[in-house]
Amino acid sequence: MGIPDRLAERMSMAEQHEWLMSQRPSRRSVFRAGALGAGALLAGPSLLGSAASAGTGPTLATTNSTADGASVAPFARHLAFGADPRRQIRIGWQVPTPVRRPFIRIGTDPSDLSGRIPAEVRPLHSEVPGAAGPVDQYYLHVELDGLRPDTTYYYGVGHKGYEPASAAGAISTVHTAPQRGRWDVEPFTFTAFGDQGVSPHALANDGVVAQQNPAFHLLLGDIAYADPSGQGRPVSATGANGTDIFNPTIWDSYLGQIEAVASRVPWMVATGNHDMEALYSPEGYGGQIARWDFPGNGPKACPSVYSFIYGNVGVISLDANDVSNEIPANLGYSKGSQTSWLKSRLKFLRRQPDVDFIVVFFHHCTYSTTNAHASEGGVRAEWVPLFDAYRVDLVLNGHNHIYERSDPLRGGSPSKAVPIGGTVHPDTDGTTYLSVGGGGRSLYSFPAPDSYAGHVNDAASVNTYSWTGVGVKTPEVVTWSRVRYTGYSFVAVDVTPARLGQPATLTVRAVAESGAELDRVTLVRTAGLCTVGSRGVSDAKADFDAA
Repeated sequence: MGIPDRLAERMSMAEQHEWLMSQRPSRRSVFRAGALGAGALLAGPSLLGSAASAGTGPTLATTNSTADGASVAPFARHLAFGADPRRQIRIGWQVPTPVRRPFIRIGTDPSDLSGRIPAEVRPLHSEVPGAAGPVDQYYLHVELDGLRPDTTYYYGVGHKGYEPASAAGAISTVHTAPQRGRWDVEPFTFTAFGDQGVSPHALANDGVVAQQNPAFHLLLGDIAYADPSGQGRPVSATGANGTDIFNPTIWDSYLGQIEAVASRVPWMVATGNHDMEALYSPEGYGGQIARWDFPGNGPKACPSVYSFIYGNVGVISLDANDVSNEIPANLGYSKGSQTSWLKSRLKFLRRQPDVDFIVVFFHHCTYSTTNAHASEGGVRAEWVPLFDAYRVDLVLNGHNHIYERSDPLRGGSPSKAVPIGGTVHPDTDGTTYLSVGGGGRSLYSFPAPDSYAGHVNDAASVNTYSWTGVGVKTPEVVTWSRVRYTGYSFVAVDVTPARLGQPATLTVRAVAESGAELDRVTLVRTAGLCTVGSRGVSDAKADFDAA
């Protein structure tokens, strides 16, 4: 049963979780706890094989299952970077029932894979009597460290009775990030959207994303919508009286839906309001911790807050649930540690001589004009001053199920109007903000006409609002809404590192699920490897290693 309304109104997410768990019947886990951080230090197939055969991996989680492993096929493979994408890849997958001795095999030649590297098992039990479950899900993970930069690896996942090397279609690939601080880093593309869920539109977007051949993909929160209410509230059977409905099996469908892309493209996720699942501790994020691998270099309290560097781009993932006035279930849960970490990370990235661009992504919109959610004043108050101070180039948000681009902003004010096909110099013009929430869920609407490529309809001003306090919507009239599109879409970001005499560029393309281009804007940085000055790349070796 759910939490009584009179209690829920006064309880944090963590307190809700504790109460819900006290109501569920006790049960013995089918798994004996395995070692956390199951991985192997590796430098190629030979070392992988010797490490596995020598028993240097983690303690293997075991089960009492008597199921024939040959009849159980792994599914839902999905990749992520570690804190260092040059050398660290995390591989996750799922099995529908307990299996014995799960493992991964990997190598640079598909015909010569390593020995079996044991996997960590993260079982997840979901149950609120009369409301959710019981459902048992089995998530498997391997952390791979010591990989070679800019290298394609082949891998397969399996378990006792199931050998990926002999199963058709069971071998996939992953490519590590290029070495840092080099002149010959090649151009690359990454993609992003938010608010995906499970739908034909979500699947269509995945297909067009794959056509971009991205180095990685950013998912801007609201991932599967197993909790369709998105309020971070306790679970009930009907969703009445302010409660949420929760169906954990939606995650099985979602992870299966993205496998075709996520099994070879690192899928880097941020958490949204629909990802606060009160059934799981801490703060409703225990389910995400079971399903996903995060780099783990952010504040301890915030699992989905992290950063990595790929080529000449520093990327930061934030959790806007921590600062949301609109949906305050987790408001202030980090006790300021996230914002403190953000400041130190921005400072770190801006002193890297080979990092031209800083891209920040999270869920709630900093600047957007939709009728549904508009702008999150908590983000503006907490983080925009830091984005301004450290000259963040691009901010990517979901939450509003549309595409919208702002003119470059500094201190909340636009510096100039930038039409489709225009150019922004972030160091002087300001930060460009995108709402990219057309990943697959039902669409929202704007208070002004759509305006996109082939259908330009500039609005001198738009009447909208922002969430300036908890539950407080403050009207505002804005002039920065430059491109608006009501439809399913994503962004592809083409990055060209600096060359001798040429600036670094970051070109943002908004793409509809049909493949049509909706918007294009180019961000230009004249700094970078060409202008590191007397400090030089070699003097920054310690910074590179620390990154």
